[in-house]
Parts: sequence; C-alpha cells; structure tokens
Amino acid sequence: MLNLLSQRENWIRKKIFEVKKHPPIKVNLEDEVLLFGEIYSIDTQEAGFLRAKLEKIRTASPKNIIKCYDAFYKEYANDFICLRVMYFSQLMNLEYSDIKFRKMKSRWGSCSSRKVLTFNTELIKIKKELIDYVVVHELAHIQHMNHSKKFHDLVDKYLPDSKFYRQELKNIKISTH
Repeated sequence: MLNLLSQRENWIRKKIFEVKKHPPIKVNLEDEVLLFGEIYSIDTQEAGFLRAKLEKIRTASPKNIIKCYDAFYKEYANDFICLRVMYFSQLMNLEYSDIKFRKMKSRWGSCSSRKVLTFNTELIKIKKELIDYVVVHELAHIQHMNHSKKFHDLVDKYLPDSKFYRQELKNIKISTH
C-alpha cells in the first residue's frame, strides 16, 4: 500500500492542489439555493417551487430535503435549458429529437446517435455562459459524433470563447450532495 501511495504521490498532490484551488461552493440546505453560480436565499421568488416542496415534507430528514432540492434543480433546468436548446438549435440549424434531464456524477451532458440530448440537472448551478457552452457542445454532436477539429470549429463558430469555457468547466466539481 505504501509503495502504491509513493508511486501516485505526484498525482495525489496535483489533485489536492486542484481541489484547494477550486473548492466546491457550499450551500446551506436550510435556507439557500445555488443558481447560475450564485447563492440565493430560498425566500427569493426564484426558489418558490423549492419552498413549496420543502413545506410539504413530512419528515425533514437530510435525504428528503435533498430530494426536494433535486426536484427543484431538475424543474429549473428543464425550464431554462430547454429555452437555450431551442435558441441554439435554430441558430445552428440543427434538429434534436428529445431533451432529457437527470443527475449525473461525471458529465454535464450527452448526445445520443438518435439525437437525444441529456443534460445534468446540476448544470443549473453553474454560470449561464457555461450552460450555453454545454448546450452548443451537445448540439454540435448532432452533426459530429466525436471531438474532431470540425466539431470544435462548429462549437467555436457559435461560441468564440469555447476553449475558455471548456477549461472553466474542467475546474468545476459536479456536486452530488
């Protein structure tokens, strides 16, 4: 075991440095919500749906509270991201067959060969320009099902700062509560 740790020491130190450099944003589940990279009070208008769900909880266990938050983020993602997908699909002249949302641990989105776009509900927690990047990225997969130069050129055509956004996304840890 000690030998394994010695062999991986540089990698471990690098990962610890990355976590310290980009710590995840902490949200107080009793009275805060994270939207578009900003922390809001659940008393704001944006969090009305969440407040209503939290008030209906019979047993306020951490598990039940997290379920309410997950439902809130999924609903909010559905409302916001669907509009962005419609906007960019028209702009890019690309047709998708369906949009789905689910909580994912290691990716922000995906595009199937059947043109089904799936987005991580946690996306709604990051800045709007990064959400747009993920939307354009997944739509570009409708035309290029890879990460070739043509794919990146297509993304760059609609988001000239895409390299910057891609790097910024790599520095964000997907929260899973």
